Amino acid sequence: MEKLTQVYEGKAKKVFRTNNPEEFIVDYKDDATAFNGKKKGTISGKGAINNRVTNYLMQKLAEETGIPTHFIKELSDRETLVKKVTIIPLEVIIRNIAAGSMSKRLGIPEGKILPVTVLEYS
Repeated sequence: MEKLTQVYEGKAKKVFRTNNPEEFIVDYKDDATAFNGKKKGTISGKGAINNRVTNYLMQKLAEETGIPTHFIKELSDRETLVKKVTIIPLEVIIRNIAAGSMSKRLGIPEGKILPVTVLEYS
């Protein structure tokens, strides 16, 4: 399997074609953003952690529920081989501290510790 051209780049990852049209390589980045992308930086090791956590969750989802996922295998600390899929446009945000768009929408000061964990879907 060969890593070919990049087909996507987002805030957290890059996706590359392989010589198999049904498989892609996801490469997780150390990039971090805040304030809707206005502030950018790097968190050393973030990509490796995102890769490992995502792969663990995908494997558990398949094992415990039988729900198929895109996961094939972890290639390295930052790269994973995945199946070609149609993406469901869903973002899940878990907050323990008020930040970003939540603070703006609800008028809660940035950095305020929330009394309960808030789960947002968009």
